[in-house]
Amino acid sequence: MVKEAVEEAKKTAAQADPQEGEEIPIEDGDAGEEEGQDAPDGQEDEEQQSSEEEKDGGRKFFGKKKKDKKDEKIEELTDKLTRQMAEFDNFRKRTEREKSQMYEVGARDIIEKILPVVDSFERGLGAVKEEEKDHPFMQGMDKVYKQMMTTLAEAGVKPIEAVGQEFDPNFHNAVMHVEDENLGENIVAEEFQKGYMYRDSVVRHSMVKVAN
Repeated sequence: MVKEAVEEAKKTAAQADPQEGEEIPIEDGDAGEEEGQDAPDGQEDEEQQSSEEEKDGGRKFFGKKKKDKKDEKIEELTDKLTRQMAEFDNFRKRTEREKSQMYEVGARDIIEKILPVVDSFERGLGAVKEEEKDHPFMQGMDKVYKQMMTTLAEAGVKPIEAVGQEFDPNFHNAVMHVEDENLGENIVAEEFQKGYMYRDSVVRHSMVKVAN
């Protein structure tokens, strides 16, 4: 009886005070809290999902942003103003071109009316006898004629060269033909009425006689 009681007391003491070197079992929950181990799988999934939602929210915030109505109105008015300025610039250029064309037409019309006066001057001066050319009146008429021709030249009017030149239908109007061995074929032999150009266009063709 005594021996059995002693053995039972030893067993009871061993269970109450573990021996050195033996490890006391620790539950998983306590180990995670004390030693900083990873959280359970469910909690880790929830944290990862929360992180992804925060990232998506950030991308939405910094991505496409809906424009303010004020900014849209500013862009609309800016585009409208740019178009109107371009249309006005085209209108200005077209108006200047039309004005220039109208000026050219008006200038040609005036020149055509002045040329008969020039012809009359030339015929009158050509009919003056040699001894009368020194008369003050004739000298005055000659100076007026030269002044008129200088003014026309400054305005861009110049006579067309004819006599001795090859016949060119763009500048000459042949009204007669003549047989002349001294002149080459298709050469202007005589000028009946002087032709004129205004800048780069012909105002009046020269009336000429052409050698065959």
